[in-house]
Amino acid sequence: MSDTASIAPLKKTPLHAAHVGLGARMVGYGGWDMPVEYSGITAEHLAVRSAAGLFDVSHMGQIELAGPNALAAVQHIVTNDAAKLKDGQAQYSALTTPEGTFVDDVLVYRFAERHYLLVVNASNIDKDYAWIAKHAPEVGEVAIVNSSARYALIAVQGPKAIGIVQKLTAVDLASMKYYWFAHGEVAGVRATVSRTGYTGEDGFEIFVPPQFATQLWNALLAAGTPDGLVPAGLGARDTLRLEATMRLYGNDMDEHSTVMECDLGWIVGWNKTEFIGRDVLVRQKAEGVARKIVGFEVLDRAIARHGHAVHHEGAAVGVVTSGTHTPFLKKAIGMAYVPTALTAPGTEFTIDIRGRMARAIVVPMPFYKRPRS
Repeated sequence: MSDTASIAPLKKTPLHAAHVGLGARMVGYGGWDMPVEYSGITAEHLAVRSAAGLFDVSHMGQIELAGPNALAAVQHIVTNDAAKLKDGQAQYSALTTPEGTFVDDVLVYRFAERHYLLVVNASNIDKDYAWIAKHAPEVGEVAIVNSSARYALIAVQGPKAIGIVQKLTAVDLASMKYYWFAHGEVAGVRATVSRTGYTGEDGFEIFVPPQFATQLWNALLAAGTPDGLVPAGLGARDTLRLEATMRLYGNDMDEHSTVMECDLGWIVGWNKTEFIGRDVLVRQKAEGVARKIVGFEVLDRAIARHGHAVHHEGAAVGVVTSGTHTPFLKKAIGMAYVPTALTAPGTEFTIDIRGRMARAIVVPMPFYKRPRS
């Protein structure tokens, strides 16, 4: 068998035909054939900041835990304190190794006292399910289901998102707090509507059965186009999340970086007495870490990218994890792991950009924070 014959074909979301019909440029991502852009990354990015963008995120995975020990199982495998959740509330968290490093970053949804749903990254679905299936039962019997095929997921993001989605649902979106969700119908489709997102803007992520994804997508397009909504691809999703300094698994975090090194101590339930990786993270909180992720701006006319080396006083000391020239801020920005001594805002270092050394300066994160109305 040839090498090419052994490569698995790219998976397609239920909205694949809709993307092709809209003229999207498709690329392989996490094993999926996904739209990277429609009208252009800059145009889509600016539409989300000023009006709204429509994203297909059906490639994301869903893993459910249920039964009398469901909460104990979730508490054992994730960093954040899921005991604080009420029905209809979600929480950003992480699956961690015993070394305190990332198996994945996840969203935890509490459907009921004995029923939780974890949203995981597309490229990690099988790995995460295997990890959860191995470790969750360590605290007692629990039902674990990879339910990714049961859900399509569509995101509407931007300042006009609430008005657009509200046209199509009786769910009271204005009363829904950030990181809460509700069940109801949207455009006549049974759905779960979550006030969450990955762009730094207000917005909603809508879970629906896959067979109704195109119906919902088309309804949202029709309802939102008069308000400036545009379909948006993975390219804009990446530049938007970077402006908001939202971490990306595989770039800014992985199984070689701990939660504390990634400067995400706020997603740790420090009052929890036990979870996988707790001992390392508690020690790092008390003693500090040797390196940490920072945000930076490039001072010279250059764009730093993932993998570029960070130098200080003539020596390579770190690495860029994400970088771009942002359409909204109109700056070359990025995140990088550097020694803790170089993490204070105002600290300068250089970045090796294809053999040219470009000056950069540490700046506070996030780079962008949406205005509150």
